[in-house]
Amino acid sequence: MCRVAVQRSEELTIDALARESGMTVRNIRAHQSRGLLPPPEVRARTGYYGPEHLARLRLIQELQAEGFNLKAIERLVVAGEGSGRQLIDFRRAALAAFGAEEPETTTLEELRTRIGAGDERAIRKAERLGLIRPLGGDRYEVPSPTLLRAGEELRSMGVPTMHALAVAEQVQRHSRAIAEAFVRLFVQDVAHGHVDPKRRTAQEWAELTAAFDRLRPLATEAVRAGFEQTMSAAIEAQLARVLKG
Repeated sequence: MCRVAVQRSEELTIDALARESGMTVRNIRAHQSRGLLPPPEVRARTGYYGPEHLARLRLIQELQAEGFNLKAIERLVVAGEGSGRQLIDFRRAALAAFGAEEPETTTLEELRTRIGAGDERAIRKAERLGLIRPLGGDRYEVPSPTLLRAGEELRSMGVPTMHALAVAEQVQRHSRAIAEAFVRLFVQDVAHGHVDPKRRTAQEWAELTAAFDRLRPLATEAVRAGFEQTMSAAIEAQLARVLKG
């Protein structure tokens, strides 16, 4: 009798499930129609949900917060809830290895003072490059304060803001190509061509996470060494042109 009472106390109607999960009833029904959520146990025309339904909804919410769309979430759910959890853990560990800076907030007036962005072209270009993000009103978020400080330094050396932004655009483009090359290298040669959660055990995910953590210093050192060599060659070529001219 006590066991039945405990079991019943864990049962939730769809309204109670919505309150517990923070989702709307409409969203819960939509997830159920897509096969993301198992059907409830129906008694006397009322559906009852249990702890496993609540856990599934929380996993869906977490995957959505991590940027996965519903189609990808459906694949993960079909593969098993453990696969979804392992992929979340791997993604977080991989991104933490290349941890982003703590963003800063500033005003439009401060930006114009710091980097001399006196005309709207510079502001629009900085937004397009993701160097600043409008927050509403005259407030902006600066995702990378380091890049903003570099812009300030260039301005103090007499470099026009639009010229500095043009260089920033090239840095982004080439950095993206380098990053994509390292990720391809990791997927092809370390992960052997796939990171499909359905084909990985928990131990294999742990090994992949450890391997990716080792990639960060290797990638950083390789990029720095390659840039130093390329920069030296560019300086020598420029000096040679000056001497010939």
